[in-house]
Order: sequence, then C-alpha cells, then structure tokens
Amino acid sequence: MDQAVRRRRHALFLLFLLAGIAMSSWVTRTPAIRDRLDVSTAQMGLVLFGLSLGSMVGISLSGRLVSGFGTRRVIAWGTWLLIAGMAVISVGSLAASTAVVAAGLCAFGAGLGVGDVAVNVDGADVERLSGRTTLPALHGFFSLGTVVGAGAGIAATAAGVPVQWHLAAVVPLAAGLYLCSVRAIPAGTGRALPDESPGADGERRHPAVWKDGKLLLIGAIVMAMALAEGSANDWLPLLMVDGHGMDATAGSLVYAGFAAAMTLGRFSGTFFLNRFGRTTVVRASAASGALGLLLVIVSDNAVLAGAAVLLWGLGASLGFPLALSAAGESGPDSTARVSLVAVIGYVAFLVGPPGLGFLGDHIGLRPAMLVVLACVGCAAFLAPAVETRPRVAAAVSARETDTPATADDA
Repeated sequence: MDQAVRRRRHALFLLFLLAGIAMSSWVTRTPAIRDRLDVSTAQMGLVLFGLSLGSMVGISLSGRLVSGFGTRRVIAWGTWLLIAGMAVISVGSLAASTAVVAAGLCAFGAGLGVGDVAVNVDGADVERLSGRTTLPALHGFFSLGTVVGAGAGIAATAAGVPVQWHLAAVVPLAAGLYLCSVRAIPAGTGRALPDESPGADGERRHPAVWKDGKLLLIGAIVMAMALAEGSANDWLPLLMVDGHGMDATAGSLVYAGFAAAMTLGRFSGTFFLNRFGRTTVVRASAASGALGLLLVIVSDNAVLAGAAVLLWGLGASLGFPLALSAAGESGPDSTARVSLVAVIGYVAFLVGPPGLGFLGDHIGLRPAMLVVLACVGCAAFLAPAVETRPRVAAAVSARETDTPATADDA
C-alpha cells in the first residue's frame, strides 16, 4: 500500500475513534445531565430532540457539501462543529441551562451527521485505491471509541466527577485527535467532476442514483442492520431490565458486551471477507443477528438472553460498513451513492429506535423487537446485492501484484 494512502487510512482510524469517544462520553452522562438540569424524563426527551434534529440536518446536507467542497473540508467543518457542540453542552451543564444544552446537542448532532458521511466517502475511496477492505475496520474504531468513552464515563460517574468537567476534558482530547489526523486527508476527494455537472437539459449525465434498483437493495440491507445497531444502543439496557428482570448494573454490562461484540466483529471482518466474500459474510451476519434477537425475545432465561446479545452484536457489526463499500462500487457517481446509502442507514439508526419505543409502550419491548428481527431476516435474502464486479477486479489485481499484507495494513 502506498505510504500516503496508509497515512490517510490511519488518519481515518483516528477520526472514527474520535466520533465514538465523543458520542459515548455524553451518552453515559445523560442521567447526570438530566439531574443537573432538573428536568423530567419527558422534558429530557425534548432536550435530546436537539441531537436528532441536528443529525438529520447534517446528514441531509452532507452529500451536497462533499460534492461541492470535497471530503477534507467537510470533515473539518463537521469535526469542529462536533467539538464546539461538546463544549457548549459542557457550558450548558455548568450553567444548568436547558436551552444551551439543547443547542449544544444540535450542533453536536449536525457535526456528527456531516462528518460521518464525509469520512465514509473518504474511506470508500481508500478502499478503491488500496484494493483492500477498509470500512469494517474504520467502523471498528468507532465501536472501540464508544467502549473507551463509555468506560471513562462510567469511571467519572463512579468517582463523582461533575458532568461539566468531564465533558470539558473531552474537548481538547477530540481537538488533539483531529489535528493529528486532518493533514493526511487529501483535498478534493468526492468533489463532483465537471462532466458530472447538470447539462443543458438540467439533468446530470449520470442517472439519479435513487433510481438504481441494486443500490436501493443495498440501502435496504443497511437500513435493517443500522436498525439492529440503533435499537440496541437505545433500548438494550432497558430491555434487559424490564424484559428479563436484570438489575441496572447487569443491564449496563450486557450493553457493554454488545459494544464489545460489535468491535470484535468489525475488526475481524476483513479476515472473513477476504476468504468468503461479501454475500456470505452478510448472510452469516444477518443469521447471527437474527438468532441473537430471537433468543432475547423468546427466552425467559436471563443468562441465555444476555449471552444471545453477543450474537446480536456480532451480527449487527458488519452490515453498515459492507453496504457502504458496495454502494461506492455499484456504479458511477460514487459520492452520491455512498451518501444515499449512508443517509438511509442513519435515518434508520436515529428514527427507528424511537418508533420501537412507541410500539414497546403498547406491547412491551420484547415483542417490539420482532420488527427488528423481521428486518434483519430480510437482509439475509438481500445479501447478493452487496457483490460488485469492481471489487472482484480489485481483489484480482491485488493478487496479481503479489502485494504482501503487513500488520500495518490490517
């Protein structure tokens, strides 16, 4: 692998790690923020709506921004907005201001939404240049960041560190990770070429990506797997407490197990992809996720249900990154294709879990998870959509050049 591409790859690892640490840092301190603001659960829901609103705005704008300015500038804007949002949340917590915290969450979500799509587009380009699977490991660093951030948050809570000072400490850490990585990201990646500009008839030379049936099937896969991940992030601890009678500590440990399984699945994904191909890996992932979900739903044994969560986490780990890889290789206008699939995934990740909460309020969380189970099951049948001819060609080319895979390339 070229040295510049390797440095760029490592820079993306740091950016994904940054996002994971930032996300889990405030998530683990949500109860402390609620207490600091002295609001009810319903009022806290309105505060958290700022995150969803900002995320959706950022995601909806990200594709156009990348096409217009390239991934480096959009990553820079998104990351600084995320860091500024974290700082504002800290100030709002210190001042016990609901409006300031909500504004900080909105900025945080917008930065996360804009930056996430841009780094995925850049990661897909690194895959193209290197001929090696990269996105699963990148998302693995996000999962690793969530584990690290959650561990630090739990430790800060146990030590009685005020939430405002904890979040304030994350700000310089995130800024440092960004400054260490941004120089390795080249300018111009993902920017629309002149021949992709609208023609005299107002239409792009390439057909609208949302009319591509294969791409929509890839989007359906990422929607199902993102829903499986998002539903666990939002509801798993409560599902184990209310649905299986665990105490709060045990429920948190089960969630930690889910996050660890996600991390393991993403870091080991390249090994299985190189040997079995995308279709087989997606089918196996969907089968693992479906089995884990089924056992969590139907089993009355809390220990068995807790263990099944590991299968759920392993199953949900690879769907999102593999679908993004396939989207980028499925046809012309790679930026628009990755952006569309990423938007579908993030909508499922952000909007799906609240819908499950509404359903669970009427029929219970365990029965509500049948919706997730059905979606994951469908993903197994749609798995052939992730196979793309360019990827096969790249793999053949890599073998023909006999490029050795070093530990640095893993």
